[in-house]
Amino acid sequence: LMATSGPPAREGAEIQTPEGESVGIVTSGTMSPILRKNIAIGYINKPYNKRDTNLQVVVRKKSFPATVVRMPFVPTQYYKP
Repeated sequence: LMATSGPPAREGAEIQTPEGESVGIVTSGTMSPILRKNIAIGYINKPYNKRDTNLQVVVRKKSFPATVVRMPFVPTQYYKP
């Protein structure tokens, strides 16, 4: 998940649809220093786990918008001889 605003979602934060239906839980979240955005990893029920699905993350009893994105959040640039 990539949050578009608000604080970073931490472990245990609830993932909801825009209508308020609970569809998952965050297992890890932080602020990405490279992307300068809040990112989170979690379990999301099907069919809400599709890329570009708009969801909400509940942090401190407030809902903040988030979007399902593909991992890795930042493409790797390994050196391969």
